[in-house]
Amino acid sequence: MMEGSRSGSELYFFFFFATLFSLLLLLLCFGGTAAADYYGGRGSNIGVNWGTMSTHQLPPERVVEMLVANKFPKLKLFEFDEQIMTALLETDIEVMLAIPNYMLRTMAEDRHAAKAWVEANVTDWCFHGGVNVKYVAVGNEPFLQTYNGTFDKYTLPALRNIQNALNKAGVGHKVKATVPFNADVYNSPESDQVPSAGDFRPEVKDLTLEIIQFLHSNDAPFTVNIYPFLSLYGNPYFPVDFAFFDDATNTNKPIKDGDLLYTNVFDANFDTLVWSLTKSGYPDMPIIVGEVGWPTDGDLHATVENAKRFNQGLLKHIVDGNGTPARPVNKIEVFLFSLIDENGKSVAPGNFERHWGIFEYDGKPKYELDLNGYGEDTGLIAVDGVNYMERRWCVLRPDAIDLSDLSKSMDYACGLSDCTALEYGCSCNHLSVAGNASYAFNMYYQMNGQKDWGCDFSGLGLITMEDPSDGDCLFPVMIADVGSGATAVVLRVWWRVLVLVLIVMMML
Repeated sequence: MMEGSRSGSELYFFFFFATLFSLLLLLLCFGGTAAADYYGGRGSNIGVNWGTMSTHQLPPERVVEMLVANKFPKLKLFEFDEQIMTALLETDIEVMLAIPNYMLRTMAEDRHAAKAWVEANVTDWCFHGGVNVKYVAVGNEPFLQTYNGTFDKYTLPALRNIQNALNKAGVGHKVKATVPFNADVYNSPESDQVPSAGDFRPEVKDLTLEIIQFLHSNDAPFTVNIYPFLSLYGNPYFPVDFAFFDDATNTNKPIKDGDLLYTNVFDANFDTLVWSLTKSGYPDMPIIVGEVGWPTDGDLHATVENAKRFNQGLLKHIVDGNGTPARPVNKIEVFLFSLIDENGKSVAPGNFERHWGIFEYDGKPKYELDLNGYGEDTGLIAVDGVNYMERRWCVLRPDAIDLSDLSKSMDYACGLSDCTALEYGCSCNHLSVAGNASYAFNMYYQMNGQKDWGCDFSGLGLITMEDPSDGDCLFPVMIADVGSGATAVVLRVWWRVLVLVLIVMMML
């Protein structure tokens, strides 16, 4: 009896400490230092979007090192990526992890699929030194008018299933599901274009209100993407200064809305949403700006100078904490769009789509940007340890005589690479015909790994070791394929877990 009692006691203590250990891991996952406190500074409400639609990507662990070095406290991902999530281990960066639109139907119709997604992409990463997931973005701009209602009936059910799965997993109090909307879900009538006249678009209003009610019941924010650049791009008569955050004396057409004065389109757009929410019965609904930024190429207004002007003005506006005219005491949370250029994105919306990054394709900053909002030229820290392909380029053969197939070869090269910099008003628009051909040939050559066959073009191409870049027109050498160093990060994390396990076993 005594021996049996002692065995039962040992079993009791084993389960007690095992339970205690499990709770400890859960608390460590969500109870550690918040990213905003960890990174500190006036820019703690500033995050960044990291898109990965590129032909030659930087090693995720190098990019994460850059994020930490620049003290970005928040990050938004457009879908789960195991290498990126692994690289984020031990960083405490707050993450908004997205479910792509093509998965919405599955998430909406299958609760088990939603549960499995949450387990694999959220809770499985919840351990000491794990990934600090704070939001799950269900879809991306699913009500965009160009989608013609494709995702309308799936968005709310998917949102419900994901949040319910988070709740059942025991993390719903810390991880909130939200839906990033495009700003076209609300507007002001053309007859009275002021923020206070704003309301949700009639054809999606009822559905949007249902989503808002669900978000509110789960203490989740309304997320919206705002792009002042598109106001200029879509309207040649739009007042240029109104797109930026310069002093009011430099703004040529402020908007007066009752007692409120608007000197920039960002505030006017944001407050149109505020009024739309207020009219719907949610005047204090928290709002996150999921995407906001300015491209550096691909359009006449898409320049490095304008991008720096906009982003630095935005950062100062945010960290000053003055909010907007309709919400004057409001610390707005924004995610800059975007981190790195993506040469694989569709150019259907415009050639600028591949040039939103504040960093070049290889992780070099495009311009100086003070993330603390002071406007000081403190600069950004580049991605370190980038491996490039050999320094060689493909150009049009100087001695080529028969150019009858040149146009066809250029169209072929640009159709399978990225020639957006050659368009009107862009960085390489000043090149000669021969320069245009060389640029097209080189982009195809680089994006195909500098293979010899990638510089043929019916004998018109020539491989050279002399850099053909011309002024602001860069002829890039692409990033070389490299192995991931994320394994070392995993080993470090699980070594800590193993130590904790050994400590618990010694206590038994």
